[in-house]
Amino acid sequence: MKTIYLDNNATTQVAPEVLEEMMPYFHESYGNPSSAHTFGGQVGRNIREARESAAEFLGVDPEEILFTSCGSESDNAAIRSAIESNPDKRHIVTSRVEHPAVKSFCEHLTHNGYRVTEIPVDKDGNLDMAAYKESLTPDTAIVSIMWGNNETGVIFPVEQLAALAGDRGILFHSDGVQVAGKIPINMKNSPVDMLSLTGHKLHAPKGVGMLYIRKGVPFAPFIIGGHQEMGRRGGTENTAGIIGLGKACQLALANMEDENTRVKGLRDKLEREILSRVPKTYVNGGRSERIPNTSNISFEFVEGEAILLQMDAYGICASSGSACTSGSLQPSHVLRAMGVPFTMAHGSIRFSLSIYNTAEEIDFVVETMPPIIEKLRALSPFWEEKPKSCGADKMPF
Repeated sequence: MKTIYLDNNATTQVAPEVLEEMMPYFHESYGNPSSAHTFGGQVGRNIREARESAAEFLGVDPEEILFTSCGSESDNAAIRSAIESNPDKRHIVTSRVEHPAVKSFCEHLTHNGYRVTEIPVDKDGNLDMAAYKESLTPDTAIVSIMWGNNETGVIFPVEQLAALAGDRGILFHSDGVQVAGKIPINMKNSPVDMLSLTGHKLHAPKGVGMLYIRKGVPFAPFIIGGHQEMGRRGGTENTAGIIGLGKACQLALANMEDENTRVKGLRDKLEREILSRVPKTYVNGGRSERIPNTSNISFEFVEGEAILLQMDAYGICASSGSACTSGSLQPSHVLRAMGVPFTMAHGSIRFSLSIYNTAEEIDFVVETMPPIIEKLRALSPFWEEKPKSCGADKMPF
């Protein structure tokens, strides 16, 4: 049975070109990049080239790139650095729909005497700008707000948010994991101070990420123990991962147009066909600006886990929310923050595409989903069949 993978916001396949670039560093070019001899020195030069590729991807200077192990480390490192660099400030601003790497870390900090303000969102997933402006105080050490939501794909006006924080002398960090490679990003003249990315959402391997740190922004090392990464992160470099991430950044630039045309077209077709064929469905955040690959669809009166099990029987991979919270039985905190009714939040499925998806795959999913939902609703005591009138312009609340 063919696997149709529509869970790319959880992780992506490693691009063949990336794998090919990485392979020599597992066996042939295994030297330590910090060694003085030529064998290790060549690896060090290759890491510098990967750093240059990552910098070009973001439109910044190579020394502004810090390689990490993942997006979660990058998020934690940015926030921790900000509060250590501003020990007299005890306030953090974030949003109610952040990834657990930010949300859970901020909750942890409240036990250490920090005050955290979570900015609400409206029913379309857009940030409450009035509440955001009011939240910024002289005691705020950092603002950490994601660029694109991992569950709905809704894009926040990060440049505007960063400028408002900068006007008040407040550091601004953004989790850019889901927007990398999907929308153009140029940090050269951006007011954003720090930006987190990860390799495995970008067709690079798991276990490597990066943190952009704008020149002049103070940074307190998260891992201490060596001179690596210009003294900002100790530990022997993940050579193969870094090389792979550098190649993935090159490919992402080359594939940006495909992401925003063909992939977006497939996503839009998926939504349009499902909403026209299945009653009582709604695209969460569908009226907002979104990253081009993501669709979060609620199927009323059906359990999301049951839908996923039925889809899996057909080889279709999707998710009911963030992979980092998939073990929870509670509805998504993102959908709860948006005010999505309980009967819809529990039946929400996130489809996230990549450049490797095809029109034939989307056609198969479109044909498969209606009978799956019909079967599950027939088992629900709360479902009463109604005319198929629910479309993209219909609001359930």
